[in-house]
Amino acid sequence: MTRQAEPTPFDLVMEVLESNGLSGMADAMRILLNESMLQERTRFLGAGPHERSPERQGYANGFKPKSVSTRVGKIDVAVPQVRDVASGASFYPSSLEKGVRSERALKLAIAEMYVQGVSTRKVAAITQELCGFEVTSASVSRASALMDAELGSWRNRPLGCIPFLLLDARYEKVRHGGAVISCAVLIAIGIDEAGRRSVLGVSVSLSEAEVHWRAFLETLQARGLHGVRMVTSDDHAGIKAALAARLAGVPWQRCQFHLQQNAGHYVPKVAMREEVARDIRSVFDAVDRLEADRRIGLAVTKYRESAPDLANWIERSIPEGLTVFTLPVGCRRKLRTSNLLEGLNKEIRRRTRVATLFPNEASLLRLVTAVLVEVSDDWETGRVYLKPATT
Repeated sequence: MTRQAEPTPFDLVMEVLESNGLSGMADAMRILLNESMLQERTRFLGAGPHERSPERQGYANGFKPKSVSTRVGKIDVAVPQVRDVASGASFYPSSLEKGVRSERALKLAIAEMYVQGVSTRKVAAITQELCGFEVTSASVSRASALMDAELGSWRNRPLGCIPFLLLDARYEKVRHGGAVISCAVLIAIGIDEAGRRSVLGVSVSLSEAEVHWRAFLETLQARGLHGVRMVTSDDHAGIKAALAARLAGVPWQRCQFHLQQNAGHYVPKVAMREEVARDIRSVFDAVDRLEADRRIGLAVTKYRESAPDLANWIERSIPEGLTVFTLPVGCRRKLRTSNLLEGLNKEIRRRTRVATLFPNEASLLRLVTAVLVEVSDDWETGRVYLKPATT
């Protein structure tokens, strides 16, 4: 018996369109997108499924379902995943990236217009220009409400065991009570047991006071946060007090990068700064805590007479940045600073600077959350941040 050839994706598309006409466009698009992503994965890996090739760079690792909003409606696609990529590069289909960028532009345009108090009629004109289809004032209002619901759901999603917690805050200008004030955006990043990072939550408060940090940590715990082995942050009095109240007994790692910067306030002469920075770096780069403590002692003795305030500060503050020595060597470098959050803050700033001034805390929270959702999604589906063997 002659074996019939498997239908090609093009054959399937033609069959869908012949059977359903224009109403089958969404299903046809789904077939084409899935096939396009499969072919792109093959090119990325340098080999097809089950193909033996010296050019192979990694392996297929199943699929992840995703809903994509398009001009023909919502489409459920299967995003190809990869593993064990030799170069360490992450994979995400370019065909979806284009859709994601358009979706981001739409959401951020709506958020920006909210920020500036522009009428929904003007928002409609902008979204039509961005996305290529007509949007009515009513649909923009509905989209804004849906956006708030979506972002609120993300902020309240369940959490689990998070061994490593990183905390930080940034400030944005907000109109409050007839005046312009600096509003604190509190952010928490977590690294789970598998070594993957994610943005756990965000809160907007009028300050970094202990009561706000305590309430923020309380909401994280109410969502299921547990198993924290270490917290990394800068030396915020509010954070330290809140940690004592909500995560008592959990070791705290003071950010070494900020410690290095803080030292400059205690150096009496500009000519000494490079030498002091070198001495502090030598403490942080020690092979173990015992050697780090020995180098602290040498630095304190060295500066006791020439810079007594510096010596006292080194003796008092530098040990707060050495908690990381209790962890395996493989994960110390990535957990000894809050630089991961610093990079995230730059991404937030890139989006919020177009607004300049937010009319209220809610509009600030909306836009910042939208940015964090995108970043967290990339992290969670991307490369492992800490190898499980090192955690």
